[in-house]
Amino acid sequence: MDMKKVVALKVMVVLALSVTAIGCKKSSSSKNSSRATGWQINDKEGGFQYNTKFQEQETSPGLVFVEGGTFTKGKVQDDVMHDWNNTPTQQHVQSFYMDETEVTNMMYLEYLDWIKRVYPPTDENFRAIYHGALPDTLVWRNRLGFNEIMTENYLRHPGYAEYPVVGVSWIQAVEFANWRSDRVGEMALQKAGYLKRGSHITDVNSDATFSTDTYINSPTSTYGGNEEVINGESRRGRNEQTDADGNPVNIYAKRESGAIPLKYRLPTETEWEYAALGLSELRSYNLYRGRKKYPWDGQYTRSGKRKNRGDQKANFKQGKGDYGGIAGWSDDGADITNEVKSYAPNDFGLYDMAGNVAEWVADVYRPIIDDEFNDFNYYRGNVYTKNAINDDGTVKIVTSDDIVYDTLSNGKVVARNLPGEILQVPVDENETYLRTNFDKSNAINFRDGDKRSSRNFESFNDDEELETGNKADAQTRQMYNSPKHSITRDSLGNIVREFDKNNNRSSLINDEVRVYKGGSWKDREYWLDPAQRRYFPQDMATDYIGFRCAMSRVGSKSKDKNKTKN
Repeated sequence: MDMKKVVALKVMVVLALSVTAIGCKKSSSSKNSSRATGWQINDKEGGFQYNTKFQEQETSPGLVFVEGGTFTKGKVQDDVMHDWNNTPTQQHVQSFYMDETEVTNMMYLEYLDWIKRVYPPTDENFRAIYHGALPDTLVWRNRLGFNEIMTENYLRHPGYAEYPVVGVSWIQAVEFANWRSDRVGEMALQKAGYLKRGSHITDVNSDATFSTDTYINSPTSTYGGNEEVINGESRRGRNEQTDADGNPVNIYAKRESGAIPLKYRLPTETEWEYAALGLSELRSYNLYRGRKKYPWDGQYTRSGKRKNRGDQKANFKQGKGDYGGIAGWSDDGADITNEVKSYAPNDFGLYDMAGNVAEWVADVYRPIIDDEFNDFNYYRGNVYTKNAINDDGTVKIVTSDDIVYDTLSNGKVVARNLPGEILQVPVDENETYLRTNFDKSNAINFRDGDKRSSRNFESFNDDEELETGNKADAQTRQMYNSPKHSITRDSLGNIVREFDKNNNRSSLINDEVRVYKGGSWKDREYWLDPAQRRYFPQDMATDYIGFRCAMSRVGSKSKDKNKTKN
């Protein structure tokens, strides 16, 4: 090739690379330049800091992604119970994450171990914290059954490590989700360099714990203000920034950093039912080709595939006296609960969404689903709170001396606010005045009841409750005539239990009953239908109700932003 041509070619290549580099530089520069002011974002000299490189919400431990969409929530089988409490409604669910399996005994034991280390039950001030978190192992007892082996071993024996935890009330499940949120947030901030590595073991005690909400609102209050933990590695690997006076700034993670994971929680009933159905296999263009009876396709509980033809697809009660089937011949492999992942997952990759154990969901139970008012992320049970504020404007942190306990209807005591957490109080007129979307803290009874259930059962007692300030309970009891048991303490501090002996009660529904979904090892096939819904008191537990956690999705609806649309 002619030398002149070679030189010209080289010049053209250099020019092309230069243009590409300049284009990339402009693109990178424009991404860190504010479209509002033109000022630099994330400038080393200080100013506005924001994670402009955030791509995708990281999937937290134990979860799988569930892409949201529209579906028909409610009854798909004959209403043999004749209660008409799952009338079909059209709902839309936002994308979210859900536990791949039910919370297992080993997962819950990790929670108990942490509580026992941080709040030793040998200390009288903390004894109720540990005891309030313990599952009720006595749920296995039966007056005419020999079940002591489960009472003594099911929770702790390694043989049951990967079996779903039971004996856990709805309240205990919520507290587990809160604890899990803080532990996962703590680990994420350690990995990002904002907290000292290993501090969750070496530096934690009853006066020095980590709470995600506390870190967001008052980071120096976490770990009891231990600077070695909260500042020890915060500047390593990142550009240190100072203000005009030379004081370090931007050394704590904020929501804008994207480093703080979202919270674990119980799924709503709508989310749980949508996730259990796994409707993707019925999708054809922009329509569903049919309705599903189970989390798997087909009308039967046995597999039709040649490899495992005849095998049961879930763990449930086959009939009277038949909890597993004939030994050694195509039974469901379990008589009580079974190890998680023993059966095939549904199309979302979720295991045991039918059978094994039924599962708590977040909702307060009501027979009517009010889709006329809302058909987007439907949920009944909102009680809005805010951070308690001290006189000096700082958030009020719970200490070891003012732990908040609740005495449940069965007399059991549980801790609802642990040391290191921010005390929560109901929202008031400062948040509700002239709002159109909510007007009070407790929204449980909003648009509640139908004509048959709206009769005023106890006008005299309701007046008394209104005078004592229990307005929410009074409003509920105008529609649902449920028993009202009493728990008080005598002068010596002993619990006095008084049963409601009224023979005219007509309902078990109140503001303390929660929905649970899915069939269990103890239920007939009818209850495997994801649309079925039942309720149970939130402070009581059974040997057939467990739970799994969920987490909200932020950002795009789909993980594949460029997927082909039908």
